[in-house]
Amino acid sequence: MKSSSKIRVLLVDDHFFVRLGLARALNREPDFKVVGEAGNGTEAIEVFRRVKPDLVLMDYHMPGRNGVAVTRALLREFSAARVLMLSIDEKEEDVHRALAAGAAGYLPKATQREELLRAMRTVHAGERFLPPTLAALLTARVPANELTPRELEVLELVSKGLSTHEIAHVLGCAKTTVKWHFKNIMQKLEVSGRTEATRAALERGILHVE
Repeated sequence: MKSSSKIRVLLVDDHFFVRLGLARALNREPDFKVVGEAGNGTEAIEVFRRVKPDLVLMDYHMPGRNGVAVTRALLREFSAARVLMLSIDEKEEDVHRALAAGAAGYLPKATQREELLRAMRTVHAGERFLPPTLAALLTARVPANELTPRELEVLELVSKGLSTHEIAHVLGCAKTTVKWHFKNIMQKLEVSGRTEATRAALERGILHVE
């Protein structure tokens, strides 16, 4: 296969050895060629502008802008960009956010080689790729229960152990407002307290352990 007919890939991951391993594996395939690498979101956009890849393998969790934010920025500038998200997380909210940002596929980092290659070829062909387990998670997801940006802020502060008074001070609002937001949070997550709310948010991927 001629080099010009190969799928040109940009690797985006903040770990050098992850990029090295992917590059070595992909460059051994007859239909792939790694044409660029980036270790953070800003670099990813700069490299994309320069090399114009056919496909981006995007890490979800990176310092600064995460893969979702970078994907959203890429799609705003390059509407035809094809992004396949790779992540250590397999939670419904992570998958939902990635696809909502414009990613055409989502794979756990523990995915085996053959499935990764199949996913890359599928996404490059203009189709969406999700493993059956992740597709099932999205099917079971209830959009009406999505938290608002303010509710997410309150939930994050609750998960850090802040009191209602402290949260009100941080957000610059009344304690009654914080209580109202948290009541909505509990209803949407179907929980009855702070500990349960934090646990449910972590299990679903709404919050992440820093």
